[in-house]
Amino acid sequence: MARAAGAGAPLKYLALGDSYTIGESVPEAGRWPVQLVAALRERGVAIDEPRIIATTGWTTDELAAAMDAAEPLGRWDVVSLLIGVNNQYRGRDVADYRGEFTALLQRAITLAGGRADHVLVLSIPDWGVTPFGQASGRDPARIAAELDAYNAAAASICEAHGVPFVDITPASRAPTAGIAEDGLHPSAPQYTTWTHLTLEKTYQVCFLSR
Repeated sequence: MARAAGAGAPLKYLALGDSYTIGESVPEAGRWPVQLVAALRERGVAIDEPRIIATTGWTTDELAAAMDAAEPLGRWDVVSLLIGVNNQYRGRDVADYRGEFTALLQRAITLAGGRADHVLVLSIPDWGVTPFGQASGRDPARIAAELDAYNAAAASICEAHGVPFVDITPASRAPTAGIAEDGLHPSAPQYTTWTHLTLEKTYQVCFLSR
Protein backbone atom coordinates (compact mmCIF):
# COMPACT_ATOMS: atom_id res chain seq x y z
CA MET A 1 0.00 0.00 0.00
CA ALA A 2 1.04 3.62 -0.30
CA ARG A 3 3.47 4.71 2.38
CA ALA A 4 1.52 7.07 4.60
CA ALA A 5 3.15 10.08 6.23
CA GLY A 6 5.07 8.92 9.28
CA ALA A 7 5.08 5.26 8.22
CA GLY A 8 8.76 4.53 7.67
CA ALA A 9 11.12 6.18 5.23
CA PRO A 10 9.52 8.35 2.52
CA LEU A 11 9.42 7.08 -1.05
CA LYS A 12 12.18 8.20 -3.40
CA TYR A 13 11.46 9.69 -6.83
CA LEU A 14 13.96 10.22 -9.65
CA ALA A 15 12.90 12.42 -12.60
CA LEU A 16 14.95 12.12 -15.80
CA GLY A 17 14.65 14.40 -18.81
CA ASP A 18 15.37 17.75 -20.39
CA SER A 19 13.86 21.26 -20.24
CA TYR A 20 10.36 19.89 -19.73
CA THR A 21 11.44 18.08 -16.57
CA ILE A 22 13.65 20.81 -15.12
CA GLY A 23 10.87 23.32 -15.84
CA GLU A 24 12.62 25.89 -18.01
CA SER A 25 11.15 29.38 -17.46
CA VAL A 26 8.92 28.42 -14.51
CA PRO A 27 9.59 28.65 -10.75
CA GLU A 28 10.82 25.50 -9.05
CA ALA A 29 7.39 24.89 -7.52
CA GLY A 30 5.89 24.93 -11.03
CA ARG A 31 7.94 22.04 -12.35
CA TRP A 32 5.69 19.08 -13.04
CA PRO A 33 7.73 16.57 -10.95
CA VAL A 34 7.55 18.98 -8.00
CA GLN A 35 3.81 19.48 -8.56
CA LEU A 36 3.40 15.70 -8.77
CA VAL A 37 5.06 15.17 -5.39
CA ALA A 38 2.84 17.86 -3.87
CA ALA A 39 -0.26 16.16 -5.28
CA LEU A 40 0.85 12.76 -3.96
CA ARG A 41 1.39 14.26 -0.51
CA GLU A 42 -2.14 15.64 -0.63
CA ARG A 43 -3.25 12.02 -1.04
CA GLY A 44 -1.31 11.03 2.05
CA VAL A 45 1.79 9.59 0.35
CA ALA A 46 5.07 10.11 2.19
CA ILE A 47 7.52 10.96 -0.58
CA ASP A 48 10.74 12.97 -0.76
CA GLU A 49 11.24 15.94 -3.05
CA PRO A 50 12.21 14.62 -6.50
CA ARG A 51 15.80 14.29 -7.53
CA ILE A 52 15.86 15.79 -11.00
CA ILE A 53 18.52 14.92 -13.55
CA ALA A 54 17.56 17.15 -16.46
CA THR A 55 18.92 20.14 -18.34
CA THR A 56 17.50 22.27 -21.12
CA GLY A 57 18.72 21.06 -24.51
CA TRP A 58 19.64 17.51 -23.56
CA THR A 59 19.22 14.70 -26.06
CA THR A 60 18.97 11.02 -25.18
CA ASP A 61 22.74 10.49 -25.33
CA GLU A 62 23.42 13.60 -23.26
CA LEU A 63 21.01 12.43 -20.57
CA ALA A 64 22.74 9.04 -20.55
CA ALA A 65 26.12 10.74 -20.10
CA ALA A 66 24.77 12.85 -17.24
CA MET A 67 23.45 9.72 -15.56
CA ASP A 68 26.89 8.13 -15.93
CA ALA A 69 28.41 11.16 -14.22
CA ALA A 70 25.87 10.95 -11.39
CA GLU A 71 26.51 7.29 -10.57
CA PRO A 72 25.99 5.58 -8.22
CA LEU A 73 22.33 6.53 -8.41
CA GLY A 74 21.08 3.71 -6.21
CA ARG A 75 17.51 2.45 -6.13
CA TRP A 76 14.31 4.48 -6.45
CA ASP A 77 10.64 3.82 -5.77
CA VAL A 78 9.47 5.88 -8.75
CA VAL A 79 11.39 6.89 -11.89
CA SER A 80 9.99 9.14 -14.62
CA LEU A 81 11.44 9.68 -18.08
CA LEU A 82 10.62 12.37 -20.64
CA ILE A 83 13.24 12.79 -23.36
CA GLY A 84 13.54 13.21 -27.12
CA VAL A 85 12.39 16.66 -28.16
CA ASN A 86 15.96 17.83 -28.74
CA ASN A 87 16.71 14.75 -30.82
CA GLN A 88 13.83 15.76 -33.07
CA TYR A 89 14.82 19.45 -33.01
CA ARG A 90 18.32 18.56 -34.17
CA GLY A 91 16.97 16.43 -37.00
CA ARG A 92 18.07 13.06 -35.68
CA ASP A 93 16.59 9.87 -37.08
CA VAL A 94 13.79 8.10 -35.21
CA ALA A 95 15.70 4.83 -35.52
CA ASP A 96 18.57 6.30 -33.51
CA TYR A 97 16.12 7.59 -30.92
CA ARG A 98 14.52 4.17 -30.64
CA GLY A 99 17.83 2.53 -29.71
CA GLU A 100 18.93 5.24 -27.28
CA PHE A 101 15.50 5.52 -25.68
CA THR A 102 15.37 1.76 -25.18
CA ALA A 103 18.71 1.86 -23.37
CA LEU A 104 17.51 4.71 -21.13
CA LEU A 105 14.26 2.92 -20.36
CA GLN A 106 16.04 -0.27 -19.43
CA ARG A 107 18.33 1.74 -17.20
CA ALA A 108 15.34 3.42 -15.55
CA ILE A 109 13.81 0.01 -14.85
CA THR A 110 17.05 -1.10 -13.21
CA LEU A 111 17.05 2.06 -11.06
CA ALA A 112 13.51 1.16 -10.00
CA GLY A 113 14.76 -2.17 -8.71
CA GLY A 114 13.75 -4.05 -11.85
CA ARG A 115 10.11 -3.05 -11.42
CA ALA A 116 8.93 -1.84 -14.83
CA ASP A 117 5.60 -0.71 -13.41
CA HIS A 118 7.46 1.73 -11.15
CA VAL A 119 8.74 3.64 -14.19
CA LEU A 120 6.60 6.30 -15.86
CA VAL A 121 7.24 7.69 -19.35
CA LEU A 122 5.66 10.89 -20.62
CA SER A 123 5.27 11.62 -24.32
CA ILE A 124 7.06 14.54 -25.96
CA PRO A 125 4.94 17.71 -26.18
CA ASP A 126 4.54 19.55 -29.47
CA TRP A 127 6.74 22.66 -29.52
CA GLY A 128 5.60 23.46 -33.06
CA VAL A 129 2.34 24.96 -31.79
CA THR A 130 4.11 27.48 -29.55
CA PRO A 131 4.85 31.10 -30.58
CA PHE A 132 8.53 30.10 -30.90
CA GLY A 133 7.63 27.17 -33.11
CA GLN A 134 5.31 29.26 -35.27
CA ALA A 135 8.07 31.86 -35.78
CA SER A 136 10.89 29.35 -36.27
CA GLY A 137 10.53 29.07 -40.03
CA ARG A 138 9.96 25.33 -39.71
CA ASP A 139 6.76 23.64 -40.83
CA PRO A 140 4.54 23.02 -37.77
CA ALA A 141 2.84 20.10 -39.54
CA ARG A 142 6.19 18.43 -40.13
CA ILE A 143 7.24 19.03 -36.52
CA ALA A 144 3.99 17.42 -35.38
CA ALA A 145 4.46 14.42 -37.69
CA GLU A 146 8.03 13.87 -36.55
CA LEU A 147 7.07 14.11 -32.89
CA ASP A 148 4.21 11.69 -33.48
CA ALA A 149 6.73 9.23 -34.90
CA TYR A 150 9.01 9.68 -31.90
CA ASN A 151 6.12 9.20 -29.50
CA ALA A 152 4.84 6.14 -31.34
CA ALA A 153 8.30 4.60 -31.02
CA ALA A 154 8.47 5.38 -27.30
CA ALA A 155 4.95 4.06 -26.69
CA SER A 156 5.71 0.75 -28.42
CA ILE A 157 8.95 0.33 -26.49
CA CYS A 158 7.17 1.05 -23.22
CA GLU A 159 4.47 -1.49 -24.06
CA ALA A 160 7.10 -4.13 -24.81
CA HIS A 161 8.76 -3.49 -21.44
CA GLY A 162 5.55 -3.19 -19.40
CA VAL A 163 6.15 0.48 -18.57
CA PRO A 164 3.22 2.92 -18.20
CA PHE A 165 3.14 5.55 -20.95
CA VAL A 166 1.27 8.83 -20.44
CA ASP A 167 0.35 10.76 -23.57
CA ILE A 168 0.50 14.45 -22.67
CA THR A 169 0.98 15.57 -26.30
CA PRO A 170 -2.70 16.32 -26.99
CA ALA A 171 -2.75 18.58 -23.93
CA SER A 172 0.28 20.46 -25.29
CA ARG A 173 -1.59 21.05 -28.55
CA ALA A 174 -4.78 22.32 -26.92
CA PRO A 175 -5.68 25.98 -27.61
CA THR A 176 -5.78 26.54 -23.86
CA ALA A 177 -2.29 25.12 -23.25
CA GLY A 178 -0.32 27.65 -21.23
CA ILE A 179 3.04 28.88 -22.50
CA ALA A 180 5.85 30.40 -20.42
CA GLU A 181 7.17 33.89 -21.07
CA ASP A 182 9.93 32.54 -23.34
CA GLY A 183 7.24 31.60 -25.89
CA LEU A 184 8.42 28.00 -26.08
CA HIS A 185 8.16 26.08 -22.85
CA PRO A 186 5.01 25.17 -20.92
CA SER A 187 3.76 27.41 -18.15
CA ALA A 188 3.23 26.14 -14.62
CA PRO A 189 -0.53 25.74 -15.29
CA GLN A 190 0.22 23.50 -18.29
CA TYR A 191 2.51 21.44 -16.08
CA THR A 192 -0.43 21.16 -13.67
CA THR A 193 -2.38 19.52 -16.48
CA TRP A 194 0.45 17.05 -16.99
CA THR A 195 0.44 16.37 -13.26
CA HIS A 196 -3.26 15.53 -13.38
CA LEU A 197 -2.65 13.17 -16.30
CA THR A 198 0.17 11.35 -14.48
CA LEU A 199 -1.16 11.43 -10.92
CA GLU A 200 -3.37 8.35 -10.91
CA LYS A 201 -0.73 6.07 -12.43
CA THR A 202 1.94 7.44 -10.12
CA TYR A 203 -0.30 7.00 -7.10
CA GLN A 204 -0.80 3.36 -8.12
CA VAL A 205 2.98 2.97 -8.25
CA CYS A 206 3.25 4.42 -4.74
CA PHE A 207 0.47 2.07 -3.61
CA LEU A 208 2.56 -0.87 -4.84
CA SER A 209 5.76 0.36 -3.16
CA ARG A 210 7.08 -1.50 -0.15
